[in-house]
Amino acid sequence: MTKMTKLAVAALLGLAVFSTTASADATKGQKLYMKKMKATCGFSGAKFAAKHTQDEWTDIKEAGKFVDEAEKLCPGVKAKVKDKYVPHIYDFAHKFASDSGNVPSC
Repeated sequence: MTKMTKLAVAALLGLAVFSTTASADATKGQKLYMKKMKATCGFSGAKFAAKHTQDEWTDIKEAGKFVDEAEKLCPGVKAKVKDKYVPHIYDFAHKFASDSGNVPSC
């Protein structure tokens, strides 16, 4: 292989690794819920996620109303949920929604 080909392959591999670490994660969302929201909400993450179906959570997120909905379910939580946490907490809520059949361990 030429140096240029090796460089291109290395760059593609680097981009592939970077893009997977940049995606949201339901497990991280569960940890964030337990750390940032559980005390304010007063109920488990299972109850929080089960407040809506997966389609409803998707509609809420696409409308940009996720933090507002979290505030409605858990008054006072809006100040604790930063924008960078939203994709992870959304993935958690979506994965464990009322119609998903999944039950979180928190």
